[in-house]
This record gives sequence, structure tokens and C-alpha cells, in this order.
Amino acid sequence: MPVHEIPEVLDRREGPYGEVVLRRHGELLQIIANGCFLMDTSDGRSERLLVDAALAALPAGRPAPHVLIGGLGVGFSLAHAAAGPRWGRITVVEREPAVIDWHRDGPLAGLTREALADPRTEIVEADLVAYVNETSDTYDALCLDIDNGPDWTVTEGNEGLYGPSGLAGCARLLRPGGVLAVWSAQPSPVFEETLRNAGFQQVRTEEIPVARGVPDVVHLGVRAG
Repeated sequence: MPVHEIPEVLDRREGPYGEVVLRRHGELLQIIANGCFLMDTSDGRSERLLVDAALAALPAGRPAPHVLIGGLGVGFSLAHAAAGPRWGRITVVEREPAVIDWHRDGPLAGLTREALADPRTEIVEADLVAYVNETSDTYDALCLDIDNGPDWTVTEGNEGLYGPSGLAGCARLLRPGGVLAVWSAQPSPVFEETLRNAGFQQVRTEEIPVARGVPDVVHLGVRAG
């Protein structure tokens, strides 16, 4: 294997939920959690769709909507939200201090420097599942990308967010007519049905084709007005 194809570990930390690693593989930066690949900087189309689809599903004319982005990751969703003028406040909930550090003054800073400097942006260091259950804040849109999706969770405990109680918590955070958008590494008809059973309306799935395998998707649902 040529030297340039060997992944280089840039940082390895023991975080509150296990080991997190940032590594460089050629031109890509990759985040690994407890030995499981989570994401890299190769594309970002589906993360941008997550933000755009949520915005498009909001009622026309809603001024300066407040979006919560669940998971900072490599920063595609945050950077895309901050690049547009329509969002009002942009709150990002990220539970790994290492990931936040990598964006503030580490190898990922180049991807989100302008977004983090945007006065609309707020970073909250917290576990999203706990945050959903505890916060008194409300939002116009929730854009959630904290794992590989409803059917393939890497972190124990995240699956609760995709069940009836977790979706009830998401609905509580949304203002009437607010949008829930959930990124997934594969389509999930079961999750679509769970969204409907939880009272969400206009439930649908938007797909992003990938080079190999099943498409990435964004599941969408609207809280009743």
C-alpha cells in the first residue's frame, strides 16, 4: 500500500462516551468512534440536504427560523446553515469535547471557521438525547445527524431518540409547524411509520445516491400546527 494511502491518526482521545479518533486518509479527514467509522469530509451532499430540506418544509414566510443541529461532526451541516441568510439562530449540540476542539482550533477548523464566528451560531456541549429531554428552548427545525441512522446506531442510548418517547421529546421542542429532519445511512420504512405514529405530518424521505450501496437519506416530518 502506498504511504499516502495509510491513514494517519491526528488525535486520539478518551471522551465521555469512549474513544474518539480524528485521522487523515489522503485528502480526507475521518472521525472514528469506538473503532467504528462515523463520517468523513468526502462529500457532504446529504448533510446539506438535511438543512435545505428542513428549511424548505417550514411554512412560507416564517421569519428568522431557529434551527437545532444535532451533531457537529465534520461540520457540513453547520457550515451550510451559516452560509445562508434565512436561518435566524443556529444551535449545534455536540457531546464530544474533542470534536468541538477539532473545529475551534484543530484540523477541522478550516471547514467551520466562518460558521463558528457567525453571531447566529451557538455550540452546546451536551448529549443530544439528554438535551431533548431537559431543555426548555423551542425551535423551528431540528436537523439530527448524531449516528448512522434509526436502524444502525453506533452509540448505546441513541436508539431511544428514534423511538416513540424520543420523538415525543423532539415534538415538544418544535414550535407548531416545525420540522424534524433526520439523517440516515439507509432508508427506514419502519422509522417513517414511527414518525407518523408519533403524530408527525407530511412524513417523507429524500434520497441522495452514493457511489456504492443504498442511498443516504433524510427523513422528514412536520409537527402539527
